[in-house]
Amino acid sequence: MADLRASMYQAHVRPPGTGVGAVVVEFTNVSGKPCIVQGHPTVAGAGNGSPQRNRPLTVTPTGSASAVRVAPAGKAWTKLTFVQVQGEADGYCVSGSEPVTYPTLVVGIPGAGAHQVALEDGSLAECDDKVTVTAVSATKPS
Repeated sequence: MADLRASMYQAHVRPPGTGVGAVVVEFTNVSGKPCIVQGHPTVAGAGNGSPQRNRPLTVTPTGSASAVRVAPAGKAWTKLTFVQVQGEADGYCVSGSEPVTYPTLVVGIPGAGAHQVALEDGSLAECDDKVTVTAVSATKPS
């Protein structure tokens, strides 16, 4: 949706381990009129930074979803928490799967389209192709 611009940064509260672990996706209404967003996002890792080569992640939703009215220049947020890579240097997954690194994510909001976002400071490393997401909210998560 052209009315929303998405950005992503590391969350302050993250699980222990190597790498990012949790991020906040911030949606800003860049239109001149209010819009409504609601629901839990879909998430895919964009292979090589390309949404055409994305890999859908299994999403576990948390919290109840209610309609969020986003005024012009207003914001809404969701928090994504990943199965964390452990250890130093190359790291490892507790499950035995190979860690995967994504330069960007494609985050979809029901009724508001898909948004390709990159971290302000690095790439995302995750295990097991799983992510826990909060419902889109008018309250900024930590």
